[in-house]
Amino acid sequence: MVKKWIAKALSRPGSLHSALNIPKKEKIPISLLNAIINAKAGQIIKNPTSKGKKIIKVTRKLEQRAILVRNLKNMKK
Repeated sequence: MVKKWIAKALSRPGSLHSALNIPKKEKIPISLLNAIINAKAGQIIKNPTSKGKKIIKVTRKLEQRAILVRNLKNMKK
């Protein structure tokens, strides 16, 4: 088991922002994260919010990044 897995997981900061065309200064809406996570890899979904791309193709890597962001948002500091 890797001791510092969060540091390794965050090796590419901003990659989810760039994949969704959302500026790094803005937060990614939780409804968009949930839509990506609930879709299967290979599906094309419509963005439920007004930020970023309107149509998103869900890949496994995009889904993994969305799961990580949602988990990190729910962690208490």
